Amino acid sequence: MEARAEPKYKVAYGALLSRLVSGRYPIGGRLPTEDELAKTFDISRVTIRRSLDMLVNEGFLERRQGSGYTVISLSPPSSMCLSSFTDAMLRAGREPSSRLIRISTLEAGAHGEELIGELQDERLTCIERLRLVDDVPQMLVRTWVPARLLSNATADDFPNTGHEQSILRILRQRFGLEWNAACEDISPAGAPADVAKYLHIEPGRPLLVQACTAFDEDGGVVFYEQVYRIGKVSFNLTGASRQAR
Repeated sequence: MEARAEPKYKVAYGALLSRLVSGRYPIGGRLPTEDELAKTFDISRVTIRRSLDMLVNEGFLERRQGSGYTVISLSPPSSMCLSSFTDAMLRAGREPSSRLIRISTLEAGAHGEELIGELQDERLTCIERLRLVDDVPQMLVRTWVPARLLSNATADDFPNTGHEQSILRILRQRFGLEWNAACEDISPAGAPADVAKYLHIEPGRPLLVQACTAFDEDGGVVFYEQVYRIGKVSFNLTGASRQAR
C-alpha cells in the first residue's frame, strides 16, 4: 500500500517554517502576500492561509490588518523565560548584542547552592554572557548545561550579533538540545559585586533575578539559567503564552 501524500497545507507549513528558522525572513519583516505564497506553492489561497494560521498560532507570525503577516519571533516561547530576548529586541527595532565572558566547567558537587538539586550531581558547563541593547549593558546571563549535553563548546559557538546570538537557538540548533517545558521564578535582589561590575552599576542596586529551568519530555533538566536584569519585566497574557516585553 502506497503511503498517503502529506496534505498540501502541511507541506507549505514545513517549507515556511524552514525559511523562518534559517533567517530568510527577519524579525519584523513581512512575508509575501497570501496570493504570492499560494502561487509559489501551487495551492489555493485558502490552503496557504491554513498554513499561515498554524505559524500564527505557534507564535512565529502576527497577522496585521492591511499589512499581511509579520515575523515576530524565531523562538516562540512556551513560558516567559523561554521567550527570546534577541527576538524581542529586534522586533522592537533595537540592536541586541552579546559579549561572552567565559565558558567554564564545574565538577559535580562543586557549584553553588543556587542550582536545583538534580544538577548538583552533574558535571556542568557554565556559559556566562553580557547582553546589551544599543551597546548599553542590560542583563548578565549565566546558563548551566550538563556537560554531557554540551561537548566541545567554544567561543565560536556564541555569536555576538544577529539573530543567531539567541541562547535558545544556540542550544537547539548547534547542540541539538530539546525541551518542552520550563518553570521560572522572578525575584528582586541587590546586585552582587561581580554582576554590578559588568552592568556598570553600584553593588547592591536593586535588580530582578529571573531563574529558569527547562525540562525535556521525560522531566530531565536540559538547562538552568539565571538572568540579572536592569529594569522591569512585563507580560502579555493574550492567548495561552506569555512573552517578555
